[in-house]
Amino acid sequence: MTTATYHAAHIPPASTGWKAYQKIIFRLFFIYFLIQVLPLDWKFYRNLFAINWLHLQYADIFNIAHYTPSFFAGQTRFADWAIFLGIAAASTVIWSYLDKKNQYNTNYDALYYWLRVLLRYRLAIALLAYGFIKFFPLQSPPPSLSNLNTPYGDFTEWKLFSLSLGIVPGYEAFLGLVEIIAAVLLLYRKTTTLGAFIVLAFTGNVFMSNLAYGGGEAVYSFYLVLIALFLFAYDVPKLTNLLAFGRPTAPNNYRPSFTQPRLRYIRLALKAFVVLFFGVIYGAQTYAAIHHDPYQYPAAPGLAGAQGLYNVREFRYNHQTLPYSDIDPVRWQDVVLEKWNTLSIRSNRPVVIDSTNVDSIHTADQDRTFELQGSAARHYYSYQADTVHQLLVLQNRNPHHRTEQWLLHYERPNDSTLILSGANQAKDSVYVVLDRVNKKYLLEEVTKKGRSRSIKL
Repeated sequence: MTTATYHAAHIPPASTGWKAYQKIIFRLFFIYFLIQVLPLDWKFYRNLFAINWLHLQYADIFNIAHYTPSFFAGQTRFADWAIFLGIAAASTVIWSYLDKKNQYNTNYDALYYWLRVLLRYRLAIALLAYGFIKFFPLQSPPPSLSNLNTPYGDFTEWKLFSLSLGIVPGYEAFLGLVEIIAAVLLLYRKTTTLGAFIVLAFTGNVFMSNLAYGGGEAVYSFYLVLIALFLFAYDVPKLTNLLAFGRPTAPNNYRPSFTQPRLRYIRLALKAFVVLFFGVIYGAQTYAAIHHDPYQYPAAPGLAGAQGLYNVREFRYNHQTLPYSDIDPVRWQDVVLEKWNTLSIRSNRPVVIDSTNVDSIHTADQDRTFELQGSAARHYYSYQADTVHQLLVLQNRNPHHRTEQWLLHYERPNDSTLILSGANQAKDSVYVVLDRVNKKYLLEEVTKKGRSRSIKL
């Protein structure tokens, strides 16, 4: 960075007013945030080059915005932060030594300014990514039919929180709007402090809810809070001086000046790219998704006209008839067929709960596991229907039960009866007669008739 390109009004090229300990603290934060924000991880570029840019999807944009570097396999951990902090501390020692030897005439005002620019845009991009999937209620969808027929106590805290948010899409959209507004404020230097304050209040609550409900985004949400805290701290002394002590307070007067026109154009182009790519394009695609392909549930249609809750009238296992029982781990209690190609079975057979609740957007149906995550008491199967030979191939969707498969022949003697017969991968045979239940759900009735009218179920 040269003073031929940038200069600060009323401030000489070399930094003034920086004490020795302030420089050391700044060096530590500067290096640490560069490691946290800049895409230095090779996996980022592997995923970037794997994107089909001719058929860009909003999942691709979300995954770019959601990136955080990690040394360990799986989701980001606080242990990664400890490594980053160690690297930053070692680099700070080297930088301090070189600076003490006067080998570099560092302009700390300029570095502070550009670090804030980098963090402003990184935080804004993250907020836009989450804001749009809430504003167009995608992140927490309404409960599936299987969820509505699962006892309350068979959900984890995180799943209950997500389902509770999904039943009030208007409130979910409001939360998304708050994030979008905060992102817009962060894109402009003069409103950065206000935007950072909103993030501290809003995303701070998200972080606490992740801790309280066992959510999988506690590390990432705190990462955003940390960036917002750093941005907000810039004006805290001046706000305290003005509001608490009522003293005259001068605004921050460092502002880079672009002496070459091409640098101004580059700045405008980069800002326009962020607004267009993460705002306009991503926003338009999430709007289309809420109408055509909500990402939490599979997109493949289920067996036509079969959606509903079914009681198990007759159940034979290995040619032995089993009576209804709440404690039998083999006998099915009820079956749900969704409007998409998911069939769920409630029984007393233990379920190893899938607690992978990290926010991610998948385009392949087999990766869309929201409906079964954080849920016990039911086993979820995806199925392929051969309507010519009347065959169903069932595959257990829980990653802990992936070896379970069923090949079932189906008959539909009438609109309310479904007969399944066949065997699983262990050659255990089954014969099941299912009767559809004409059941009404309070959530649907309230939506249809409104809360002010009396409802009879």
